[in-house]
Order: sequence, then structure tokens, then C-alpha cells
Amino acid sequence: MVCGGFACSKNALCALNVVYMLVGFLLIGVAAWGKSQSLQPSDHIIGGIIAVGVFLLFIAVAGLIGAVNHHQVLLFFYMIILGLVFIVQFGISCSCLAINKERQEAILNASWRVMGPRTRTEVEQSLDCCGFLNGTALCDRDTCTARCKTTPSVPCPACGDKILKHADEALRILGGVGLFFSFTEVLGVWLALRYRNQKDPRANPSAFL
Repeated sequence: MVCGGFACSKNALCALNVVYMLVGFLLIGVAAWGKSQSLQPSDHIIGGIIAVGVFLLFIAVAGLIGAVNHHQVLLFFYMIILGLVFIVQFGISCSCLAINKERQEAILNASWRVMGPRTRTEVEQSLDCCGFLNGTALCDRDTCTARCKTTPSVPCPACGDKILKHADEALRILGGVGLFFSFTEVLGVWLALRYRNQKDPRANPSAFL
């Protein structure tokens, strides 16, 4: 069988956990980038992605330690927790990909309404835009202080359009990356189970597994 030996299973599990560490950093980085760009269409989804990335990072470190030391208890909890991470990550990734533009606009509209004037001003200055969406009651262009107001010949873009563009891009990246790598976690559970039940050739032959 391919990769049936103890050393091969160990190296494969170590390599997979290094990949998980990179995925964790990637999820955290992309989610943080998307959150810094604009108001997100669903803060709890972005927060969930960041939480999964951090959790996956810690699990990868634990799995790496367990693989190097062939630690039975650590590998057992690694399998259980990694399976739970797969379920959560799969669900959140599907949620990111399932949110359409109309839903994003509705949530952003509600978020813009509850924002205070100071927060709106900060968003407008940060994104160089005015108001939420053209043709809505939340345009607020008369009180806008963005840089684009200094050039009357060029109309200021609506903040909603910019926010939706960044939010949609962030959600698609997060959903795609999370969904793709969630299936590798099933491979991680299988490798950990296989490696955990293998005998270390360097150990005492009479020792218990």
C-alpha cells in the first residue's frame, strides 16, 4: 500500500499539518484584509472565518507535536477536534458562497442605518465616497467630507458600491479557500487514525501501542 510505513505516515501527517498552518494564516489574513476594507455584509461570518483560522492554527501545531512524538492521546484529540473543525469550516464556507448581492445589500443597508454620524464620516473618508447608495434615503451627500467632494466635476461614488465590491470579493475568496481545504481535514483525520495505530519500529517491541 502506498505510504503504508510508519515513517511515511509520520512525514505525511507532519507535512499536512504544515499546510494547515499556512491555511490558518491565509484564512486569518484574507478575513482581516476584507474586514479592514469596508463594512462586511455579515460580521459574524467574517468573525467565524477568523476564529476557524486561529483554531486551525492551534490544531495544526498540536497535530505536528503529536506526529513528531507519536503521542497517542494528543493524536486522538487531534482527530476529534479536526473533525469538528471540518464541519464548522464547511458550513461557514458554504455560507460565504451562498450570500448573494441582494442579501449583502440588505444587511449593509441595515448596518449603515444604525451607524453613527462619526462612523459614517470615517467610512466615507477612508473609502473616498459619499453616502450609501445612489437613489436611497441614506445618500447623505450634503454632509459628506470625503476627498472626492473637492472635485465637483467628478461625482463621488457611493460607499455602498465600494463596500459591496470589496465584501463580495472577500467572501468569494474566503468561501473558496475554506471549502477547498476543508476536505483535506478529512484526509488529516484518516492519516492521524492510521498513524496512531501503527507501531514505532524504534520502540520496544514488547511495549503497548
